Amino acid sequence: MSVTAIKGMNDVLPGEVETWQFLEQSARDVFGLYGFSEIRTPIAEKTELFCRSIGETTDIVEKEMYTFSDKSENSLTLRPEGTAPVMRSFIQNRLYTLDPISKLYYMGPMFRYERPQKGRYRQFHQIGVEVVGVEDAKIDAQVLAMLHQYFVRIGIESVSLQINSLGCPECRPLYRKELISYLESRLNLLCAECQRRYQVNPLRVLDCKAAGCQTATVDAPSVLDHLCSPCNEHFSQVKEYLNSLKIPFVVNSRMVRGLDYYVRTTFELVTDQLGAQNAVAAGGRYDGLVESLGGPALPGIGFAIGLERLVLMKGEQRISSPSPQLFIASIGVEAAERAFVLMSQLQVAGVRVEMDYLGKSLKAQMRRANKLNAAFTLILGEEELGTGQAQLKNMSDSTQSMVDLATLVEDFVKKQV
Repeated sequence: MSVTAIKGMNDVLPGEVETWQFLEQSARDVFGLYGFSEIRTPIAEKTELFCRSIGETTDIVEKEMYTFSDKSENSLTLRPEGTAPVMRSFIQNRLYTLDPISKLYYMGPMFRYERPQKGRYRQFHQIGVEVVGVEDAKIDAQVLAMLHQYFVRIGIESVSLQINSLGCPECRPLYRKELISYLESRLNLLCAECQRRYQVNPLRVLDCKAAGCQTATVDAPSVLDHLCSPCNEHFSQVKEYLNSLKIPFVVNSRMVRGLDYYVRTTFELVTDQLGAQNAVAAGGRYDGLVESLGGPALPGIGFAIGLERLVLMKGEQRISSPSPQLFIASIGVEAAERAFVLMSQLQVAGVRVEMDYLGKSLKAQMRRANKLNAAFTLILGEEELGTGQAQLKNMSDSTQSMVDLATLVEDFVKKQV
């Protein structure tokens, strides 16, 4: 019996990985323009980190984390999201002493045990950003403008920005109390999961996709009607700045995030191309998170983008890997050895070159050059070795020219410049 991949954890194959590389490099390019630096954290962290940051009553902590004990009986968890590890590193390495404002981005695999479906897997990949140290609404708008610019860069236009405010520890408790009271009067309509958790995490009921919960919460009180003056002013400023930057958005007062650390501004980029899993990027403010993890009292905001979902949206727009600039077709053992040396010299000089390794016929080698979409083909045989000259064929127009083997590397590099 052959060994197969773990369910929900997928290979990214040649022909596919080029799209991933394009999406990742585009993020590096755009985020760099906005002053962000990359940070890399371990895949596994202490379980306590996620319980304290995400919240023990969230679906992630209750049902979805890959948690295990190591040989020293330490409880470890494969990271289910990126913000908590970045904040742990930010605090542990005292990055706040280097600059009052930290702009960080990350990319890599995350892990959640849930039912694999289109665009949602047990090992999935995210690109995310975090800004720590700024409370001003301008940074909220700038982060959203950067997210908008990233989607422009990668050529995905079929997304819309939804924003909301979840209030703060001052105003949210009153809203939470009123929402619980409202839900209690409609408890029989809620699904079993929401009946279980409505008192400890009532905002999540608003996000439930079950038909009964959707019906029960149609007239639920809006969090936007319960914001304190500072939260209301902050949200108004965010909207004003987005309008000034001409970033289109809609306010969705029912949108909540599944992690406990979010306050004030929350947002999602949604699409109609992926069915129920319609969010391709999401995030918000987490002003109390750094302090709750043992760091200084600094505000923060960030987002994460689901890479698998972007790949699905790119669809037929897949990025091809670069074709060889030259294919060397050789005839005979001596010619193959000379071809190998020439190929290596050209590669060192920065030219993409391929050759035949299997001793195939010239006709078969030319077919392979065509299949690889090589720009030029050099035909090298016994006669060419003797004269020191060989035919260089332009594969696009079939024209041929003679080249000197002694100066091939230098001449070909000049031709490509």
